[in-house]
Amino acid sequence: MAIPYRQLFFRDHTHHNQIFSFNDPISPSIASRTKKKGQWTAVEDPSRNLASIWEEIHGKSNWVSLLDPIDPLLRAELIRYGEMAQASYDAFDADPFSKYCGSCRYKLSEFFCSLEFPRAGYILTRYLYASCNIHHRPHFFKKSLWPEAWSESANWFGYVAVSDDEMSKALGRRDIAIVWRGTMRKPEWIVDARYSMSPVRQKGIPCPDRKAKVESGFLHLYTEKDENSRFCKHSTREHVLQEIKRLIQKHADEDLSITVTGHSLGSAIAILSAYDIAETGTDIRQDGKIVPKCVFSFAGPRVGNVKFKKRVEELGVKVLRVLNVHDRVPTVPGMIFNENAPSVLPKIYCYSHVGIELVLNHENSPYLKDKGDLLCYHDMEVLLHLLDGYKEKGQRFELPRRDIALVNKATDFLKDKYLIPPKWKQLENRGLVRGQDGRWTQSERQDLGDHFEGVDREAGLF
Repeated sequence: MAIPYRQLFFRDHTHHNQIFSFNDPISPSIASRTKKKGQWTAVEDPSRNLASIWEEIHGKSNWVSLLDPIDPLLRAELIRYGEMAQASYDAFDADPFSKYCGSCRYKLSEFFCSLEFPRAGYILTRYLYASCNIHHRPHFFKKSLWPEAWSESANWFGYVAVSDDEMSKALGRRDIAIVWRGTMRKPEWIVDARYSMSPVRQKGIPCPDRKAKVESGFLHLYTEKDENSRFCKHSTREHVLQEIKRLIQKHADEDLSITVTGHSLGSAIAILSAYDIAETGTDIRQDGKIVPKCVFSFAGPRVGNVKFKKRVEELGVKVLRVLNVHDRVPTVPGMIFNENAPSVLPKIYCYSHVGIELVLNHENSPYLKDKGDLLCYHDMEVLLHLLDGYKEKGQRFELPRRDIALVNKATDFLKDKYLIPPKWKQLENRGLVRGQDGRWTQSERQDLGDHFEGVDREAGLF
């Protein structure tokens, strides 16, 4: 029996079963929603479903008429990809007292199931690692205090996944998802960091415009390699390009899309990698057709200058940026010298945002405290909560479909009356297990081999 698409939408899908009702278990259609007896119900329009309009949801027309009011299908897709980005945080071992700090906690084949995401509808095909040989960018990485750590120079930074047959039928195409993890440190460092730009082509990306530049740290993170590391003999750039090429060839006879997503730092790398896929022609199929590319960016900083922005647009990379208006991270780099700077300033020296913007406001949610800190304003789960309740500018916050307790997973932002403790998401016993002798020790990961799946492949593009 087919799994209803509403259960493929969200990680905590059980909360949605009471809200959405679809006649077609695979291709739901929503025209609008009406309130009835205190609950929201779907209003069916047989001519409109995700499989038939996925190109519009994916940004073909730059989301014209889909943002205000927000299209319910677009909102559902934003939340779905946002939860895939949140999964990268939940799976990351950020504890410096762990032997495996900086790695993914779960094997490739068990990723979604381990995160209580059993019906994600995607199959992971590769983990993405980045080298920490980056000048003056220690904030990007986490490292174990153990002298014999799993890797001296690598951090796990995300994954590539492809939709399975059932999800592909619901989506109307085979979707290749690239998910980039953001930084695990407090977001203040992003706001306070010193930034500089480097030409995109400096690191081997074949950009025809010598004046197109991006933030140096983002570029280093994406292109650095360490030949002495099993994980980073090739850069994360090389690995992602190779994997996209392989998946496009594997599914050559199907309709395809490439969707790149990430939060915070992961958003910056998402834009850079989507651009790179287009610039190198990795998105071109054997029949000459170009695979549509879209970036769903969450709370991301600026990536490059106006020349970079222009080149991204020329290549047809669609970018939708979701942010909280009170979050300071999207205001950097270029808090002063940016796309809004006086015309007398040369724009090539100014940072510029890319794409279309969807601005949310945490003050509109009746569930959140009046004031928080930068972490609260920047948090991914908070953004998903705001998306969940957003309908259009000037309208009241809608009845949440997602569990509001998720807001406090890593923050203290829910009002106290809901009795949800702050920062409640914790690894049981900090990863310690009690042995038969009664002593507490760190558990060994029985098999790291699955982490290497795909990493040891020769990077055939280079």
